[in-house]
Amino acid sequence: MARPIKETPVLRGKDAENFAKRMANPAPVSKAEKEAARKAYEAFKAISTFPM
Repeated sequence: MARPIKETPVLRGKDAENFAKRMANPAPVSKAEKEAARKAYEAFKAISTFPM
């Protein structure tokens, strides 16, 4: 039987500040990465059997 998942710890102090800054300013994604993600999405969409 699976063990219960523990609660996620709350970020405080400098860790919280760094997290907020990184979430506000995400790293740019290249066109090649976007296209690879789009192709993967389309491949999984093509083989899915559940309604979307």
